[in-house]
Amino acid sequence: MKRGLVDRVRGEWKVSIRRACSTLRVDRALYVYKSRRGTQAELKHRIKEICETRVRYGYRRVHVLLRRDGWAVNPKRVYRLYKELGLQLRNKVPKRRVKAKLREDRCPATHGNQTWAMDFVHDQLATGRKIRILTIVDTFTRFSPAVDPRFSYRGEDVVQTLERICRSVGYPKAIRVDNGSEFISRDLDLWAYQKDVVLDFSRPGKPTDNGFIESFNGKLRAECLNTHWFMSLDDARAKMEDWRRDYNEVRPHSAIGNKPPIVFMNGLPAAPPG
Repeated sequence: MKRGLVDRVRGEWKVSIRRACSTLRVDRALYVYKSRRGTQAELKHRIKEICETRVRYGYRRVHVLLRRDGWAVNPKRVYRLYKELGLQLRNKVPKRRVKAKLREDRCPATHGNQTWAMDFVHDQLATGRKIRILTIVDTFTRFSPAVDPRFSYRGEDVVQTLERICRSVGYPKAIRVDNGSEFISRDLDLWAYQKDVVLDFSRPGKPTDNGFIESFNGKLRAECLNTHWFMSLDDARAKMEDWRRDYNEVRPHSAIGNKPPIVFMNGLPAAPPG
């Protein structure tokens, strides 16, 4: 602030630095001082680089490696940058979740099949028998590859549905899921490992971590589940599939320029998701 004031006086009155500093009673050394600290961009890049290859390292171990590399930084500075980058570890992740995403480093999807979101919706038939509906949506194109109702779901059933639709539309890079028993199953983790798909788990009590699927489920509930009686499981599948096709091919989506998601899937020009 004082440096700017000195510059203003120099510019308006055409005086030297010494004269301007003397008039404003600013120490000349303060004006000419240049920080040796420099930018922290390189340090941040190095911290992120370490965490990408050593995903279970906390900031203390990161600090040790930085010191070995010759960085003259203290643990408090490393901790501050570590938090700014969102690299805090998620605790209590079972060891067998090999393909679980462990850090809060989500970025918006930039193309189709980069990130999917997946969840369950509960409903019932006209007879009162309960059904569970597996819902999946692409977070970039908003295309839904599956709305699959069953009486019950296990981890192997989720894998079966995923494999069926992936053979048709391709495999995603990551899938956002909650901590439901079907999603933390060994079957799904093994499938994700074999197909090189990352399972991005929401934090407990944070439904906003998977907001795309929550929004999709709300539309499914309002426009399909609440407007139909399902006489049988086959009837539910048929009506939900009709709704899914209408959602993908006809229904305008405000986030993608009021165009249907199929426009993105076909590679036609459209406004980018907002």
